[in-house]
Amino acid sequence: MLHPKIYKPSDHVPLIIKISIEEINTDINIWSIKKDNEEEKNFISTLVRGIQSLDISAIRSKANLETLVQQLADVFKSV
Repeated sequence: MLHPKIYKPSDHVPLIIKISIEEINTDINIWSIKKDNEEEKNFISTLVRGIQSLDISAIRSKANLETLVQQLADVFKSV
């Protein structure tokens, strides 16, 4: 929409656009494991083994660090 009453010395009229933002109901899933049961113990054991298997001695450069961080992310994805 053009607003001819709002102008600058250059005789240009600003163009104002209204964008409506609608509320979107997004479903949120919460995943949980009951505390102190076998599933929790297995989950933690798997994470610990995966993290222990990472070779942190190879961090000599930014590229090595990025690779290690990706490997850590993969450990969490695999559980």
